[in-house]
Amino acid sequence: MKGKLKVAGLLAVGAVAGALTTLQLQANARNQLAPLPLEELQQLAAVFGMVKSDYVDPVDEKKLISDAIGGMVAGLDPHSVYFDKKTFKEFREGTTGKFVGVGIEIGMEDGLVKVVSPIEGSPAFRAGLKPGDLVTRIDDVPVKGLTMDQAVKRMRGEPGTKVVLTLFRKDENRSFPVTIVREEIRVQSVRAKMAEPGFGWVRVTQFQDRTVEDFVRKVEELYKADPKLKGLVLDLRNDPGGLLEGAVALSAAFLPAEAVVVSTNGQVAESKATFKASPDYYVRRGGPDPLRRLPAALKNVPLVVLVNEGSASASEIVAGALQDHKRATIMGAQTFGKGSVQTVRPLSADTALKITTARYYTPSGRSIQAKGIVPDLWIDETAEGNVFAALRTREADLEKHLANGPEAKDEAREKAREEARKKLEELTAKAGKEGPKPLPDFGSAEDWPLIQALNQLKGKPVAVSKTLSERKAAVDDDAAGTPPAAPGARR
Repeated sequence: MKGKLKVAGLLAVGAVAGALTTLQLQANARNQLAPLPLEELQQLAAVFGMVKSDYVDPVDEKKLISDAIGGMVAGLDPHSVYFDKKTFKEFREGTTGKFVGVGIEIGMEDGLVKVVSPIEGSPAFRAGLKPGDLVTRIDDVPVKGLTMDQAVKRMRGEPGTKVVLTLFRKDENRSFPVTIVREEIRVQSVRAKMAEPGFGWVRVTQFQDRTVEDFVRKVEELYKADPKLKGLVLDLRNDPGGLLEGAVALSAAFLPAEAVVVSTNGQVAESKATFKASPDYYVRRGGPDPLRRLPAALKNVPLVVLVNEGSASASEIVAGALQDHKRATIMGAQTFGKGSVQTVRPLSADTALKITTARYYTPSGRSIQAKGIVPDLWIDETAEGNVFAALRTREADLEKHLANGPEAKDEAREKAREEARKKLEELTAKAGKEGPKPLPDFGSAEDWPLIQALNQLKGKPVAVSKTLSERKAAVDDDAAGTPPAAPGARR
């Protein structure tokens, strides 16, 4: 039973990876409203009146309206959302990369919060937190039993307030409390290092407001360390996406100026657009080109892009563009398959509607909705094979996802998921309380896909997967919509 519960927890964490912040097109609401269905609106008003007057307890009118709007939008697809005051604030924090907290990138291990990395310059960094530290208590609340989201909410708060984290440091075999004063944190969505002499590794965790600037700064540091860089690994694993202009700019860093990066197509005119790898398509109005400082050699450096089932949305745009233009070798596993674009339309100063307005297409016209980007080389998670890959939730698994033509039940995927569940339960039973060995941190010396990416860049043999295979999705242009043939409005 414990094994099954742990599997459920892993599945829940996997679901987050594909359903986080979606692409955002800055757009204004259309001026003309569609004709209103008066009879149905009268029914809605009647139900509102009955609930208000007849329900067993008094109800808040504003909450009723808010819930009605939320239900209307939730019935469309998994990515259309009504933002109330609280969720709109959280969404803006996610896209700007700013929040108030302690400043750590986290994961989960054995039901505890694991410090993946303290954010440089943050209160946690100054307090001496280290990668691998386990948070066992947040103030007086045990972390065991909390979801990651619940733990995050407890660590966040108002600037200047204190939180006490109880840490367990494995290599020292001790627990100790640390008092941290919360402050505004700027998330670093880009990490980089020299993986080996002559070969760089750049990881993008999410496409936020500052991602492109951070990417440029990190690449500059790599070229300063080695001006004759022989190869680069762009790591987009578990990158859930983010802002569209960030994906266009990151692609433009490696592509010729007139190369098409992505096209979009939807019901309204503003959703029919083609985005190219030139500043006009990603520079914000009045701002400088953030890519101007990049070394010219980046356009031609041998490039590998690492992806997995958690690579979604904006990261799929980048992988698809570089693959179609044969600029990079895509390695890893088939991506999440989120091929839709969301527009955020403000409703008031504190509320907004995030609504799916278009599908996007790679430069060759591929819609990857509910399918994903298929890698050029399939790579397992570890040298021993895959443990978690088949369990990760993808777009095609989400209820009410946009179809990409007629869809049949993927029996092979269901069989693989069941086999993976059994394997994980067996590993959990053997490992006891410790649970199965977690995957190595991305970028570490034990990171199997990164090792294979470096082998590819060095011309050495690559250990391709013998078990992973493509999950197909039939494409029907009438159902999926066809990509626009000409450039549209620039954002």
